[in-house]
Amino acid sequence: MMVEPFHPGHLTEITLQAAQEYLRGAGTAAAAEIASQHPAYTGRVAGEIVVCAGVIPIWDGRAMGWAWLAAGARLHMLAITRAFLRFLDVQPHRRVEISVDRDFAEAHRWARMLGFQLEAGRMRAYRPDGGDCSLYARVRA
Repeated sequence: MMVEPFHPGHLTEITLQAAQEYLRGAGTAAAAEIASQHPAYTGRVAGEIVVCAGVIPIWDGRAMGWAWLAAGARLHMLAITRAFLRFLDVQPHRRVEISVDRDFAEAHRWARMLGFQLEAGRMRAYRPDGGDCSLYARVRA
């Protein structure tokens, strides 16, 4: 996987996995603009975007992590995971939080593989479409 700097257009270029399709719509342009102002990267395989990911600082020491994964990302999860871990390791934030779809088992498994711990099992109506999420956090000692 080739890693490159994130560009707002990448969020419109990526073919999202079905579990994240709810992210498409009116908020995509705003999300892309916000993401482009903070640390983020894009991963490509054979020219196709397989992941866009980054962190958005909330305040000093705390950030929200995010990742949009492509429909074919499953084939490249080892490379995607390694890239995200390297990315997290160079971030200055002591605490990074992520939210995952409450009913998406693979997202929960990936969060744990990345070293995140479950803090809130259910955040009701958290997603743009009203779906529920779980909150994970990764805190450095």
